[in-house]
Amino acid sequence: MTTKTKWFLAALALSFPLDQITKYAILAHFYYGERLVVIPGVFDLTYVRNPGGAFSFFATGAYEWRMLFFVGSTVVSVILLLVFLSRHEPESRLSPMALGLIMGGALGNLLDRLIHGEVIDFLDIHLWSGYTWPTFNIADSTIVVGVGLMILEVFLFDSGPSKTEAQKDPAQHS
Repeated sequence: MTTKTKWFLAALALSFPLDQITKYAILAHFYYGERLVVIPGVFDLTYVRNPGGAFSFFATGAYEWRMLFFVGSTVVSVILLLVFLSRHEPESRLSPMALGLIMGGALGNLLDRLIHGEVIDFLDIHLWSGYTWPTFNIADSTIVVGVGLMILEVFLFDSGPSKTEAQKDPAQHS
């Protein structure tokens, strides 16, 4: 097993179960709409369901079309992530970790849609003057962290043409 595969699987093995365990805990101990204030004015646990995507994108419309869109786009994304991972030789472990986090989050929300028809959300952050960020979950967080790591890798490690590009035409890259 390659190092990149190990980092990918480690991130996936952390993100997916953590997402599912936290959602199970919310379902087992909260009723729909229940709120537990953790840090007053800053952070609550609130059990809600999101029939749409991020920020309730596509939350309205026919259930069948929403499910087709979200399940289909998740399956395509997972396939693309696996293809990218198999063909990309990362310069650091950030990229495989990022892809594992993104995949874990995508699969966590996909499982919610398949089982519940909606995504279970429960993390509720209050930012300022009564503004509350849209409620989200661990899967959403791992996707955002994964994307952030991908961006970070580009800025930290993308130093020009890849080794394969340089081997194709060394005169062009000297």
